[in-house]
Amino acid sequence: MKKIWMAAMAALLVLLTVACAAAEPAQVYALKGPTGIGMVGVMQDHPDEYEFTLCGAADEIVAAIASGSADIAACPTNLAATLYQKTSGGVRLLALNTLGVLHVVTSDADIDSIDDLAGRTVYATGQASVPEYVIDYILKQNGLTDSVTIEYVAEHSELATMLAAGQAEIGILPEPHVTSALMQNDQLRAALDVTALFEDAARQAGNEDMVLSMGCVIVRTAYAEEHPDQVAAFLDAYAASVEFVNSDPEAASQQVEAFGVMPKAAVALRAIPNCHIVFVDGEAMRAQIEPLYELLFEANPASIGGALPDDAFYYAR
Repeated sequence: MKKIWMAAMAALLVLLTVACAAAEPAQVYALKGPTGIGMVGVMQDHPDEYEFTLCGAADEIVAAIASGSADIAACPTNLAATLYQKTSGGVRLLALNTLGVLHVVTSDADIDSIDDLAGRTVYATGQASVPEYVIDYILKQNGLTDSVTIEYVAEHSELATMLAAGQAEIGILPEPHVTSALMQNDQLRAALDVTALFEDAARQAGNEDMVLSMGCVIVRTAYAEEHPDQVAAFLDAYAASVEFVNSDPEAASQQVEAFGVMPKAAVALRAIPNCHIVFVDGEAMRAQIEPLYELLFEANPASIGGALPDDAFYYAR
């Protein structure tokens, strides 16, 4: 009887250990701003299953992945590919969550198409990174490389201030800085959506599947292998969250402020429709992002870690 009792206690301890491990919340990191907006529904509806950390800079996510502190993270798509190379396959791409957030902002009422930028000076941010390569691609496909002058500014907030103050007539800005500039100067408008311009340029080049996908969700490979059910549950919760954000921006904007993804609900409410928040996983994810990685690799291999991601990078349930 004593042996039976001891065996039963040992089995119970094993079950309790497994249960405790299963109950451990996943550590989810996200950048503040558009990349993190799609997560607010998960934050609201699953507080016990995930522990969220919001970061002000991508370097924080890099450090969290490298240290194993982050199990899942929302980050720029080029950073995902770079991390895959730098960690020797230590992360996987789970889903795309944000398309392009760039817009042409101007006080010129006559700018309604990409051709209207010919002969003009356009201010932008993101030199030597994805925005520069995207802008160059759009100008090249439209035959405007030599007729549009791009002047780069170091910070998004600096360019937003320049536009609001009338010190720059045309600028290319990401959300939520677009909304910030528009709220400061009612003479400004978001005249052109760079995501749409990019897709038009891709079609002209014969790349029908290429979409400007700037934000994504990644998972540590070790976590995905150890917890496939939890990863699947997270993807389902995330898909529902994205649907909520897009269908009810007003309620979502309140959560965006409450959880600290953005400081003000009023700004989030105006920015959400321009952020192209999506949920794309599986084969559709790969078909959408692979051509963009090829473009970035051609422009600057270092922008995606020096090599194109291989098959193992793309997570499949």
